[in-house]
Amino acid sequence: MRRAPLLRVLDEPTVSLDVRTEEWLFHWYAGLNRLEGGVTMLVTHRFTTARAADLIVILDGGRVVETGTHDTLSETGGLYAELFRLQARYFV
Repeated sequence: MRRAPLLRVLDEPTVSLDVRTEEWLFHWYAGLNRLEGGVTMLVTHRFTTARAADLIVILDGGRVVETGTHDTLSETGGLYAELFRLQARYFV
């Protein structure tokens, strides 16, 4: 029996956190995965968080419409790229 979970599912865990705490929590979970193994599935609407993921899965209408890394999805010009640009314009 594993002492640590093989899969962690986090649904918007940082929605009410400030930016510094969100950054700390994200790195903490990433560190747990490196130390203990396993996978963390993070559901988020914040593209700054999604950008750091190893794999991004975009859902639309309950269906998977795109998968890939931030760089790959940004280059394809699909839904991810469109929504990322919309959010990013407030930070540039």
